[in-house]
Amino acid sequence: MQTIQISVLVLLAVAFVIYRQLQARPTGRTAIFYIAGGMIVVGLVSGGLIDPGHVALSVIILLVEAVAAVALGVWRASTVRLWLDDSGAPWSKATGWTLLAWLAAIAVRLGLYFAGNALGLTPSTGGILLFVGLTVGAQSYLVARRGRALAGTDRRPDTVVG
Repeated sequence: MQTIQISVLVLLAVAFVIYRQLQARPTGRTAIFYIAGGMIVVGLVSGGLIDPGHVALSVIILLVEAVAAVALGVWRASTVRLWLDDSGAPWSKATGWTLLAWLAAIAVRLGLYFAGNALGLTPSTGGILLFVGLTVGAQSYLVARRGRALAGTDRRPDTVVG
């Protein structure tokens, strides 16, 4: 597939993830981990992450992208509202802050893409998939962990955390 086609598919996947996060959902679901893991694996094996003409620079950009992806996922996870339903099961729903953090993540990824391009690096779809997989995976893991911690604590009725 061409870079443009994969980029459009990734944007559609991100839009779907954001849409789903804006809906109230149980936090114990694991499908998103498989999706994030798949994106990471495909991003790594698709190649093109390291530009042979600029090895050191492309490794630095790749590391910055990876750290930024995880950091942005951590930030978004902290903005998600969590609560327990009547049966004690944890639920989550993204907030306006989560949406703002998603916009920041997209802006950071675009900024890194254009910075690499301006420095002469060859763009790769693997980098896009890796970034999205890492950021979605980090957020999902931390929201699930917060949900498990919330479910394991005593709470007053109608207590909302997040």
